[in-house]
Amino acid sequence: MRKLANAELDRKNINEFKEAQKTPIIIVLDDIRSLHNIGSVFRTSDAFLIEKIYLCGITATPPNKEIHKTALGATETVAWEYANNVLDIIQLLKSEKIKVFAIEQTENAVMLDNFQPETHSKHALIFGNEVKGVSQEAINLSDGVIEIPQLGSKHSLNISVSAGIVIWDLFQKITASN
Repeated sequence: MRKLANAELDRKNINEFKEAQKTPIIIVLDDIRSLHNIGSVFRTSDAFLIEKIYLCGITATPPNKEIHKTALGATETVAWEYANNVLDIIQLLKSEKIKVFAIEQTENAVMLDNFQPETHSKHALIFGNEVKGVSQEAINLSDGVIEIPQLGSKHSLNISVSAGIVIWDLFQKITASN
């Protein structure tokens, strides 16, 4: 096997990305402290043609040198918007008939491997603060909660890792059903 050069990967340029049909997933980042986590979520969102990212609360916004270190230009491709209050964004998304799911550990959460996205619906995924997670108020407004199954001794995953796992899983399920 020969490692492929970047020129052989057939990636989209910025204009092609913006014109491409997007995966019907919206990411909501609420009170994310780490600029590297924010950049990583942008980069993962670019990889899977995510429709939009909402940056809420204390979550920093581009342009930002530290976000750029991990986003590597994805802030130029993925649509994003800042909102002070995540609850306002959840209400807006729900008014647009978008299914909103918190990614958190709660009573009666649906395990990711058992979650089936609704066909022909957009889904918004809320990822919360690195220490406190998704707020109870945001969970209360959500249509449901998805939990990533974990078998080890730790109680959580890094937010950018969680986003990558959930985005990949939903991308697979959505594209398989189309």
